[in-house]
Amino acid sequence: SCKNQELIVPKLLCRSNEVALQFLSTLNHGKTNDLLPTSRYTAASSVAAFVVLSLMVTTAIYLSLKSRYNEEINMKVEMFLKAYGTSKPTRYTFPEVKKIARRFKDKLGQGGFGSVYKGELQNGVPVAVKMLESSKGEGEEFINEVATIGLIHHANIVRLMGFCSEGTRRALIYEYMPNKSLEKYIFSHVSNISRQLLAPTKMVDIALGVARGMEYLHQGCNQRILHFDIKPHNILLDYNFNPKISDFGLAKLCARDQSIVTLTAARGTMGYIAPELYSRNFGGVSYKSDVYSFGMLVLEMVSGRRNSDPSVENQHEVYLPEWIYEKVITEQELVVSLEMTAEDKEKMRQLTIVALWCIQWNPKNRPSTTKVVNMLTGRLQNLQIPPKPYVSSENRPMPQNTTNT
Repeated sequence: SCKNQELIVPKLLCRSNEVALQFLSTLNHGKTNDLLPTSRYTAASSVAAFVVLSLMVTTAIYLSLKSRYNEEINMKVEMFLKAYGTSKPTRYTFPEVKKIARRFKDKLGQGGFGSVYKGELQNGVPVAVKMLESSKGEGEEFINEVATIGLIHHANIVRLMGFCSEGTRRALIYEYMPNKSLEKYIFSHVSNISRQLLAPTKMVDIALGVARGMEYLHQGCNQRILHFDIKPHNILLDYNFNPKISDFGLAKLCARDQSIVTLTAARGTMGYIAPELYSRNFGGVSYKSDVYSFGMLVLEMVSGRRNSDPSVENQHEVYLPEWIYEKVITEQELVVSLEMTAEDKEKMRQLTIVALWCIQWNPKNRPSTTKVVNMLTGRLQNLQIPPKPYVSSENRPMPQNTTNT
């Protein structure tokens, strides 16, 4: 493929340089008295010409392969858009996107696949414009986004309002979320806003909103949509702090009656990836993998801690589910700094128990998203504490080959 051919180019360049260096080495180690100044000059000129020619050839090959590679991606994207028909969101030209994004002056953030800028449509509606990097994803993220949220509308899923695909330039235009991501509030220990926002009642509301969005993806669409990257960073908050699931770059479509899906590699973000994505010994990959990620998100929200801390050398000592589980069974408070009523404490406990059910290692033991919604709305009374959601700290699966956003 062109992608594989593209990898050959650096090798060709290195090889041509090696030949030149070997030739120069031969000249330097030869008998200097045997070469006249003119001969030395001629030899040096020949080497220089050889190196320049080699660089020109390898550069030409590289540009040719890159052009062909980009053409293949463009063709794949255009074939997809043609097959999708007129039901997709509005398509914009790149000059139009540039105008919407105000020449990309107001940068909101940087993601795994590109940069996000604040913009405004012609009718004054604020939007977020994500410019995708052409060197990443082979067009897959663009196709995934348009194929999933391009046709669905739900109160807890960010809306895709438009897109651009013009040569190697691709952009996705979303509704603007002024309060940014949930991550900002979970892990901000200095903001008074975060404490007010993440009061027990609001935590339940946010968890319920995310669960309802996931339920729609898993059960409410013509095809089941598996997100594979549920985490606080991908939960955006609107003007009223209602949560909306975003970033469908790693999503996968499958039939609604398909229970198990096949992946070539684990995908998602370390700490939120279900065990079965690392090893089939834990079970098959399914929508229950999203349930696991949701459980980890909720545990972080109720504790204010990350599920993994790269700065800590011994991760076994800080494994969040293990720490929280011990707190629950011994009826200790997770966050002693918060002043809570007895009712609030019970809400926190129930929310934590739901999360612990969601992160059971065996996917069959995790609740469906519909059951999660029922748990959070109080339709299932007297929730029992689940079994330990892990075998042991030492036996936890470690990530090897993952795809991140």
